[in-house]
Order: sequence, then structure tokens, then C-alpha cells
Amino acid sequence: MKNTWFDWGMGAAAAALIGTGLVAAGVSTRSVDAKSLDENLPDPRAAIASLTSARDMDDLTSEMKRVSVLRNETLSSVLDRMGAPRSEANSAVYAASQLLDLRDMRPGDDVTAWLETGIDGVVRLTGVSLRPAAETQVLVSRGADGTWTPHELKAKLSPGIDYISADVDQSIYQTALGLGANDQQVVDFADIFGYDIDFQREVQTGDHFGILYETLQDERGEPVKTGNVLMAEMDGAALTKTFYRFTPSDDGQVDYFDETGQSAKKFLMKTPINGARLSSGFGNRKHPILGYTKLHKGTDFAAPTGTPIYAAGNGRLVGYGPNGTFGNYAKIQHANGYVTAYAHMSRFASGLHRGSIVKQGQVIGYVGTTGRSTGPHLHYEVYIDNRPVNAMTLKLPTGRKLSGEQLEAFKTEQARIETLRDAEITERMVAAATPAPSPTGPGYSAVPVAAAVPMETRDATLRP
Repeated sequence: MKNTWFDWGMGAAAAALIGTGLVAAGVSTRSVDAKSLDENLPDPRAAIASLTSARDMDDLTSEMKRVSVLRNETLSSVLDRMGAPRSEANSAVYAASQLLDLRDMRPGDDVTAWLETGIDGVVRLTGVSLRPAAETQVLVSRGADGTWTPHELKAKLSPGIDYISADVDQSIYQTALGLGANDQQVVDFADIFGYDIDFQREVQTGDHFGILYETLQDERGEPVKTGNVLMAEMDGAALTKTFYRFTPSDDGQVDYFDETGQSAKKFLMKTPINGARLSSGFGNRKHPILGYTKLHKGTDFAAPTGTPIYAAGNGRLVGYGPNGTFGNYAKIQHANGYVTAYAHMSRFASGLHRGSIVKQGQVIGYVGTTGRSTGPHLHYEVYIDNRPVNAMTLKLPTGRKLSGEQLEAFKTEQARIETLRDAEITERMVAAATPAPSPTGPGYSAVPVAAAVPMETRDATLRP
């Protein structure tokens, strides 16, 4: 029997994976180990190992197509774009919906389909594969009788550690992603150092950073999912510091602490917006609309309309609504006489109102140009005991400082994390110093390299 290839998405065939027990297969919403299936049920391994019909095999040509979901596409429209017959596509979509909420599909998600073309030129859909999560794949396959069956495949993942460290080239984001980190690690890194560094203005080319983070690895040791940042390092012109992830046993709140046990968190964030340009600072200036010189009591951050604005600290919304020349306006009362204000917002965050309690980092609105404004920006003010202060130079109160038993427990965790980092560094140094074996030397044979899917579109067609 001629088989088409089943793409697990990790470089292996599903039939081989199932045969070795490295993934589990099931026919229900829960994962079922392949060896524990009811003997009276059809064996999904057979369906997966052979997606083509047993009839007229020599008269069929098979191909596998993989495409990325475009904006506003549904699974039905994707299969239509791939050339699948409408009736068979509808049956496959219905089968997939038994295991997945297809409304969760997002642009960029991969869809793989297997198509057969008979000698009469008629195209038939034989299987569809979706990847709702890094460790999960859902396959729907058509049986010889034309019925469609959904199968869920789960990779057996094991925990691992990864460490990246480099000098900043164009930005920390671009450098980190180039080294294999994901968006989440960069976001977490920015959150950890966001109290001390203005990433738009204080990070320079040549500054050094490092991130140690958890991963989940597949059976080949390849990372397929990332987890928590365990350690974040920064050595640059603005700051030199290392923070470690730790959960004090007395309050159970996860936080990041430096080597002295001082929390990375501060009373207020340095900037309540990401990706913005400082367009006007605190102090006397010529007003851009009124034309005369007056005290500019805040800091202006130019950013596209709709950019999220965050609460700089924990507090209560004592002002939240239209406010004259300030346009859509929010005012937060914090502890110890601190107040922050946010003006010219395009709209407010849903679910909030005057009197709401907000947490540091919570979205309270979005950048706009309401009120007296020359363009989309956030006007941000900080007051201490009703006196306006420069938010960019303000020395903020720090967060928790560990002591006693909590500090001792933190020191133990710090040592463990540093051991993990050192092991990663040593392993890479050894690998870099070890020459690769000759692929054509004694005891070796040339191994063909699998063709890569073009990264520009991630669309591909494979024919066995």
C-alpha cells in the first residue's frame, strides 16, 4: 500500500512517531495512549499511517500542501484555497470541530492538507492537519468508506533550559529573537527591567543582556514551547544588574529579586507605555497651540493611535472621563501622596470606571489625540502631594526587600539558577570546541538534508 507523508511539524512522520510510542493518539477530546485504545474501535494508527484509499492506488497521485491562514480566513476558506472539493472540505471541517473550537484559528496558523488526484482528474481530500498548540496536533482523516474521523496527537514533552546572551545589535527584541527566544521572553525581560530602564531611549548598541528561561522539548531535544524566565541580566550604560525569579513562601507572590534580595518592582513604572517616542519633556516650553511659554507639567510620548496605556502603579481611578483640553483623561490616586494622570486617550479600557481599583501594568486606555492636541500621544503627569514632578528623573520607592529565612531561601534558589546558567554556557563551549565528524569519513555515510519550507510564506506543496 502506498502511503502519503504525515507531517508532525517537527520533522518526523506521524506513523513513525506513533510506532515508537513518542506520541499518543486518540479519537476523543482527551488524549489517549495508542496502546490503550479499545480493541473494538478503529485503530487511528492505521488511518494516520495511510491517508490514501486502498482502492486504485496505482491510478492516484498524491500531494501534501501546507499553507498559513490569512486574515479573516476560516478553515473552510483555507481548504477551498488549497483546491479541496467543497463537500469533502465541509466534512473535514465538521470532524475537526469535534475536537477544536475553529473560531480560535489565527492568521499565521499552519494548515496541512493531503489531496489525491485520480486518473480522471478528480481531486479528493484525504486528510487535514491543524496545530492548535505547540505540543498538540489534530488530524482528521477520511476512511475508505468516506467517513471522517478526528484524531488528537500529543507530543511527549520534557522540561529543559535555554540561555541566550549577546550584545545588543539593533534592539534587544531583534537580537533575542535571532538567538532563538520567543516574544514572551522579550516581554518578560522588558517587564522585569521596565522599572529601571526606558527601553526606547536608554538601551544602546553594545549593551549586553542575558536571559535564562524554561523550555519544553520534544523527543529529539528540540524546544517547542517556552516557559518562565528564570534569570534576566543587563550590563549597559543605563544599568548593570541581574534579577532572579523567586516565590517567597510567606506571600506566594512570584517576583524577581537582585543578588541582595531587593525586588525588581518599584512603586511606579518608569514609563506607562511601550514603543513610544518621548516628544516633549517636563519643564517650561512654548505651547505648540497657544504659542506662549508655560510649565509643561508632564511628559509627552508620541505613539500610534490605539497603543495601550498602562497604570503606572496600583491605585484607584479618581478621575476617568472627558476633561476639557485633556480630552479623554484618567487620574489614579496611589499610596503615599502619589498621583498619576493620563490625557488625550482615544478611548477607555472596558470594564473600568471612576472608583475602580487598578493594578500596576493594567491597561487603562489607548493613545489618541482628543482634547487640545496636535497629534496622537500620551500626556503623562506625576504628582507628589499635589506638586508636579518630572517622571523621567523621579527616584521611586522600591519594592520588597527579602530578609531572614526568605533571604536564605532566595540565596539557595539563586545558586541553583546560576548553576543552570553555567551548565548551559559550559555545554555550548564544549560543543563549539568539538569538531564535527566528517559526513563522508570512516563509519559515516552521507545523509540527505530535508528541504526547508520557505519562511517568507510558509506555504508549501510536497509530492511523494
